[in-house]
Amino acid sequence: MPIALQTSFTREELEPLTAQFRLTSEASADRAHSVASARLLDETECAGYIGRISGLFGATAGSVGGSLFAKRYSYMAATPVLYAMTMYNKGLDASIENCHVESMFREDGVWIPKLRLNDWQMSVAEDGGRHEWRDRVLRGLFAGNIAKLWRAISKANRVSAATLWENTAVNIYWLYEKRIGEAADSSQQARIREDYHYLLSAPGELFGEKSNPLAKFDSPKVTLPDYEQPLRIRKTCCLYYQTEGERSYCSICPKDKG
Repeated sequence: MPIALQTSFTREELEPLTAQFRLTSEASADRAHSVASARLLDETECAGYIGRISGLFGATAGSVGGSLFAKRYSYMAATPVLYAMTMYNKGLDASIENCHVESMFREDGVWIPKLRLNDWQMSVAEDGGRHEWRDRVLRGLFAGNIAKLWRAISKANRVSAATLWENTAVNIYWLYEKRIGEAADSSQQARIREDYHYLLSAPGELFGEKSNPLAKFDSPKVTLPDYEQPLRIRKTCCLYYQTEGERSYCSICPKDKG
């Protein structure tokens, strides 16, 4: 694996980061749907790129394409960085200048891009300094990447920044509540609880916002008919129902519960 030559992660550590959370070291041959993340900060570039990929979602409006892209981007940017931080105590550089969206398609034709990092070198917490180190990792990911990109997408494609942030929050809730605890040892379980609590209570400046956007959408779960587990109903609609062929709302959509 090419990544192994560029990073201090072990092969076992890299497996979930690349296979499950979609980090990559390889550029895609499909350049029309690939882009350096920092280029999307330009309003014209952003509108053009979202316009090109919107058709891949079956969307005609930039607001819909922007929202669905944010779902994919927040997954491939936030989940591997947070997983590495919590499970391995290792930090990745997730600044927007270090990230590239690389176009990939599943065998069934669904567009599932990956995130390529220029620099795979990782940071580790010094003894007694994990809190400060964690702040640096989170600030790089959120204030240094996601917040900048969401402002650009919101402006260029007329989609609410709140929708983009809730798309992000849903991925992070899933990671810490359902995925990250699999096969975790006792020390990792303690970090899972501590890091998740901190993510929901950290100051807004780490996210590049006035207040914590993850806390904003952390509403109590409710029990719904036909669902075994309680669900956290969204406060914003992700607009998926506006894609071609879809006329139904997601199970956690507020429009469906109104």
